[in-house]
Amino acid sequence: MTKSILVVDDTRSMRAMVAAVLQGAGYEVAEAGDGVEALELARQRVFDMVVTDHNMPRMDGVTLVRELRKLPNYDPVALIVLSTEASPELKQKGREAGATGWMAKPFDPQRMLDIVGKFI
Repeated sequence: MTKSILVVDDTRSMRAMVAAVLQGAGYEVAEAGDGVEALELARQRVFDMVVTDHNMPRMDGVTLVRELRKLPNYDPVALIVLSTEASPELKQKGREAGATGWMAKPFDPQRMLDIVGKFI
């Protein structure tokens, strides 16, 4: 069964790049433009992983992680934040919200696939 990944980023080109890398490795990818849209999709179906930007309108990545962790089916799901911001304080907030990991932008495609492969 193909694993599914929800990619969340308010920048269309970044979503497309991440999606292309993941689809090229055989994953099914859904996309959302912000945390609100992502949460709506996550309530409709359970993804095997979520990769989210942090700085987005309407709902940031850490808030999205916190909201996803409130959904019963998302307890075991890997939630990765992919952001240009990587301060220790923000990473700690991400961990406290329930993030599984944090990746810095710009991302290395092979490193992303290695991380995804570890969790799903």
